[in-house]
Amino acid sequence: MMNRAKNRSEPQIERLNRMITLKNLEKSYTTKAGPFYVLRQIDLEIAEGEFLTIMGPSGAGKSTLLSILGLLEGAWAGEYYLQEHAVHALSVKQRSALAKQYVGFVFQQYHLLDDLTVAENLDIPLSYRDIRKSERQALVADMLDRFGMVAKKDLYPNQLSGGQQQLVAVARAIIASPKLILADEPTGNLHSEQGREIMELFRKLNADGATIVQVTHSEANAAFSHRTIRLRDGWLEK
Repeated sequence: MMNRAKNRSEPQIERLNRMITLKNLEKSYTTKAGPFYVLRQIDLEIAEGEFLTIMGPSGAGKSTLLSILGLLEGAWAGEYYLQEHAVHALSVKQRSALAKQYVGFVFQQYHLLDDLTVAENLDIPLSYRDIRKSERQALVADMLDRFGMVAKKDLYPNQLSGGQQQLVAVARAIIASPKLILADEPTGNLHSEQGREIMELFRKLNADGATIVQVTHSEANAAFSHRTIRLRDGWLEK
C-alpha cells in the first residue's frame, strides 16, 4: 500500500509549495549536568499537500516535534517557517493566532474541555473564525452525524469512553477545515475498524488539499502516508 501511495502522489507533491521548513531546530531542558536535548539539529521540509508520518521509539522526540509544528511549544532554538510566516520571529500571541488560522491538532490525550459538551467542544475551533452562529451550528451538526455522535452531543467528556473521546478529538481537529492537520497517535484508543475509518478519512482530507503530519507506532497507519521519517534520541535519521 505504501509503494502505491508514493507512486501515485510524489509527482504531485514535487510541484507544490512548501508548507513547513525547519532549519537546525533544537529543543533542550536545563539540568544540573547541563542541557538535555530532546531534539537535535532537525532540518526538515514538508510540502503543501503532503501526508507525512513520524516514527521512532518512545522518548525519541516525536510528540515534542509535533507540538512545535503545532505552535504549542515556545522554548526552542532554530528556524521554523510555516508557509510565508517565520514562526521563530513571532510573539506568543502571534503564534497562537497563527495556530488558530492554520492548525487542527489531534492530541494523544484528547485535551477536550471537561466543562463543555461534545457539541460545544466541536464549536471551539469554529468560534476562532468569522463564521455566523447558524453556520457553526450546521457544521457541528454535520460533524456529529459524520462521526455517529448525534446522540452524544449533550454529554460531557467524562461521560464518554476513551474511544468516543478520541472520535470527538478527531472531529474537533478537522471541523474548521484546517490547512495543516497534526495527529499524535490518532487511532490509539480506537478498535481496528474505527481506526481504519479514521485513516481513510485522513486520506480523503489529504486528497482534498490538507497537509497532514501524524505520529504513530503503527506501520498500517504509516502506509496511508506519502513519506515516513524516523527520530531516534532526538536526531532525525538519515
